[in-house]
Amino acid sequence: MGVTENQPHPVVPRHRTSQLPWCAHRYPRLGRPLQEPLGLALDGGDRPRAPTPPRPTRPQRPDWTAPRPLGWDDPVAHDPPEPALAVFQEHRPTLFGVAYRMLGRVADAEDIVQEAWLRWSAADRDDVEEPRAYLVRIVTRLSIDRLRQVTARKETYVGPWLPEPLPTDRAVAWQQAAPEGADRAVMAETVSYAVLLVMESLSPLERAVFVLREAFGLPYAEIAAALGRGQDAVRQLAGRARRHMAERRPRYTVDAEQRRDLTERFLAAALEGDIEGLMSILAPDVTLVGDGGGKAKAPPRAITGADKVGRFLSGIARRPPAAPAFHVVEINGAPALLVTTEGRPFGVFQLGVDEDGRVRTVYLVANPDKLAHLAPPEGPGPLAPFAPRNGEG
Repeated sequence: MGVTENQPHPVVPRHRTSQLPWCAHRYPRLGRPLQEPLGLALDGGDRPRAPTPPRPTRPQRPDWTAPRPLGWDDPVAHDPPEPALAVFQEHRPTLFGVAYRMLGRVADAEDIVQEAWLRWSAADRDDVEEPRAYLVRIVTRLSIDRLRQVTARKETYVGPWLPEPLPTDRAVAWQQAAPEGADRAVMAETVSYAVLLVMESLSPLERAVFVLREAFGLPYAEIAAALGRGQDAVRQLAGRARRHMAERRPRYTVDAEQRRDLTERFLAAALEGDIEGLMSILAPDVTLVGDGGGKAKAPPRAITGADKVGRFLSGIARRPPAAPAFHVVEINGAPALLVTTEGRPFGVFQLGVDEDGRVRTVYLVANPDKLAHLAPPEGPGPLAPFAPRNGEG
């Protein structure tokens, strides 16, 4: 039938693809008419499209640092029963020993132990078959998480970083409460400055395995449960950690009396300004590492060489703090020199000795944040307070 003058021109339907975006063949989800509201079918009906299934979510990693809602120091919580406190106190030295070896800081280790107590007091202890393994697992995982945090902070630390000095009497408490299978000599060695600094180069997991296996002698099965890893993986971590430590840790031991005698000779020569006396006990390649943390005077970089180290120590002796006193004490299992000013800790010197009986490393901790927990011995120290020589101030 033809088209008359009064009859409208027939509308030729446009192809549906003209209503689609140019990229519809690449992106099917865009393949719907632009004028149609989202969610409707392409055939013009009002049939809604099938909803898009939700994306699968990854399982959340347990947050071992999240505080529990209730604790024994919470005013709304009830005091835990006495058996729970007695069990925790029995294993507290071991828990502190693990945390300190992992972190190298007394304050952080005490925080970890306190958090472990909060979790132990809020736990269902009837389901805990082995309290020590349960508590060690909590402390280990908390320490690993804290270690990852402090590692990031160390990158912005001012100057060299050294472990926080720890009085040896606390280390002795660890040895008295050591679990079966632990080597007490190895426990004492793993708290020394030399070994703690080498452990800084281990990964958090390697450090945890080394501490639990070498220092505390825990079986691989218990370590694997604490880390949530298989025993084969734990054995590989232990092997890597042992090889790394064997390459860098000192291969010799020095008698305690010899170290104490060397510390007293070191102090006497430094106070008297006896450069020749200092040079006689310093190794030619001696290194002095100072940790002031930007809060106390300390060399910003390590000083190497007997001549430079001797001049630095003599300069310190010529400009002592107010009302100084010097005490030879036991720090981290070895003799050390504690310097106090007006009864407050001012600095700690500890010496690393080589196989020839000479000082190879001088560790100086002057950061006041790392000395606040130290207390000078009661009564007069083993060495007389410093008295400037005539003509020196």
